[in-house]
Amino acid sequence: MTGYVITGTDTDVGKTVFAAGLAQAMRAAYWKPAQAGLEGETDSEAVARLAPDAQVLPEAYRLETPCSPHEAARVDGVSITESALALPNTDRPLVVEGAGGVMVPYREDLLATDLFAMWQLPAILVARTQLGTISHSLLSVEALRTRDIEVAGIVFVGEAETVAEGAITRIAKLPHLGRLPFLDPLDAETLAEAFSAHIHMDLLS
Repeated sequence: MTGYVITGTDTDVGKTVFAAGLAQAMRAAYWKPAQAGLEGETDSEAVARLAPDAQVLPEAYRLETPCSPHEAARVDGVSITESALALPNTDRPLVVEGAGGVMVPYREDLLATDLFAMWQLPAILVARTQLGTISHSLLSVEALRTRDIEVAGIVFVGEAETVAEGAITRIAKLPHLGRLPFLDPLDAETLAEAFSAHIHMDLLS
C-alpha cells in the first residue's frame, strides 16, 4: 500500500488541513483511525468538505470524549485493539491522520508510534511555526526514528519563520516540504490554491 501517515508535533498544529490538501492533491483515500470528540465538525467531515476528490473512509473508533484516545476510550467504555486499527483496504493511495502528536496513547501500552511502525507507511511531520517549534519538531523526529519509522519530510503551518524552519530541517536532515499559511476563508478552493503554491509535492516520491 502506498501513502503517508500525517502526524504532528502537538495537537491543533494543522494536521487535518494539511491531510486534506494532500488527499485532494493525490486523489487519495483519507482515514482517521480514532476520532475523539464528536461535537462540531469532525476531522473526517472537515476533510470531506476541503477535499472533494478524496475518498473519506469511516473511522475505526468514534469516541465521544474530546481527549487522548486512550482516555476517551476509557470514559466511553470502549476497548481499542490493534486489529481494529489495521490499515483499511483501498485501491487509492492512503493518507492516515494520527491523533495529536507522535507519542499520543491509544492505550497505555499502545502509542501512536507503535501504530506507525505497524502500518509501515512513511510519516510526514506537521509543525507549527510558533516559539518552541525547534525542540518539539526535533523531539518528534527522534521519537519516530527511534522506532525505525521513515520520515518523508516536515511541513510547517503558520507565518513564515525561516530561521526555525531552516534549523529544524538541517538538523533533522529532512526535506522541507513547504509551509501552509493560515487561510481565511478556509475552503476547498483556497486550500487547493495554497497547497499548489506552497507545498513541494515533487519532494514526495
